[in-house]
Amino acid sequence: MRTRNTRRVAAVAAAVLGAGLALASCADDDKGGSAGGTWPGADKSECKDLEQLADFGDLSGREVGVYTSIVAPEDQSQKDSYKLFTTCTGAKVNYEGSKEFEAQLPVRVQAGNPPDIAYVPQPGLLKTLVGTGKVVEAPSAVADNVDKWFGEDWKGYGTVDDKFYAAPLGANVKSFVWYSPGMFAQNGWEVPSTWDDMLALSDKIAATGIKPWCAGIESGEATGWPATDWLEDVLLRTSGPDVYDQWVNHEIPFNDPQVAEALDDVGNILKNDKYVNGGIGDVKSIATTAFQDAGLPILDGKCAMHRQAGFYAANWPEGTKVAEDGDVFAFYLPTMSDEFGKPVLGGGEFVTAFSDKPEVQAFQTYLSTDVWANEKAKSTPGGGWVSANTGLDVANLVSPIDQLSAQIFQDPDAVFRFDGSDQMPGEVGANSFWKEMTAWITGESTQDALDNIEKSWPSS
Repeated sequence: MRTRNTRRVAAVAAAVLGAGLALASCADDDKGGSAGGTWPGADKSECKDLEQLADFGDLSGREVGVYTSIVAPEDQSQKDSYKLFTTCTGAKVNYEGSKEFEAQLPVRVQAGNPPDIAYVPQPGLLKTLVGTGKVVEAPSAVADNVDKWFGEDWKGYGTVDDKFYAAPLGANVKSFVWYSPGMFAQNGWEVPSTWDDMLALSDKIAATGIKPWCAGIESGEATGWPATDWLEDVLLRTSGPDVYDQWVNHEIPFNDPQVAEALDDVGNILKNDKYVNGGIGDVKSIATTAFQDAGLPILDGKCAMHRQAGFYAANWPEGTKVAEDGDVFAFYLPTMSDEFGKPVLGGGEFVTAFSDKPEVQAFQTYLSTDVWANEKAKSTPGGGWVSANTGLDVANLVSPIDQLSAQIFQDPDAVFRFDGSDQMPGEVGANSFWKEMTAWITGESTQDALDNIEKSWPSS
């Protein structure tokens, strides 16, 4: 699952790129600007909404190299979504998906042989790559598109030291609670619209003898990460995005009282014997239950709710109908007050360029448009993809959970924040945070867990 790989990407990048070696700049012909000639899309009706690309001229015979961790079978929809770009510009896209992306990208950058474009799945890694001096600022057309189609929050994640480098690509929503619509209807339970409503529903379900929640945080070497998502989601709701940003950037300590309060709120659910762990065991069983299996008791009526990201849709058994009238669906994790809007925790990829050749800038521009977002949606008939691009027509998304994700992203009250642990130093985000959340689930106190994580934060 690519979402978890982002932490390893950052760790590997820091190790390889942190050596501080000076890299010689690559000399490209025809840097920036236009390739000249007549734009191939001028007389093609399918290109009428891509007139921005006319500024790059005739790119026939030119090639753009794309390097990414998105591999088969997910890669086919990516490749299909580029066909319109080739039709309208004449340029060809050479797609290279690799399971070794996380290790090889920093190696290629250090060796002076970076790809034209890489899909970077984490703001922290983008910042590390920018520090090498090899990443090229995004052209103005891309910046304009991001201003038009994405929120200010998303543009900020592609910006380093006040310079805009990378437009968002795909995205995912983590602020979801999975449930069984049939089970809810049969028992007369309503989807909660506030946090208090959700707790009241949990008490109501527990009174029936059914455990309202099921959870699992086991994930091999990454055991503990689902609990970090819980804390991040709750902190956004209790203290708001500004405090969340300060915490992620260590402008306030990890063990700040506001963080402790949020973790205690998580504990009111995850460490409550009356609430968990439906169909699996007691509270401690959360630490040994694979996250992939944690929500499955919902299908047997042994659990009512499971907090996990939209990508969990792929973990339901084959034949499970994921829809509002299906076997399972999800609702937005409710807010705790109206003060902070509608917080949305999630992740995504960023289009990072190492060249400013016309064909590369044209491809960056294409990927930042509403046109590409809709082409990608239509090229993904099996579902499992969404974008925060507000020009994306939700009707072009096949999967109901993808449609719900897009609606959440497009909500004017939505306040998006990237997964916090993915932005923290590797010693914390991919190490002590995971480990201490696991220890916390199995009995460690809130204060001890947060104190231990704070002690692990690197001094520089």
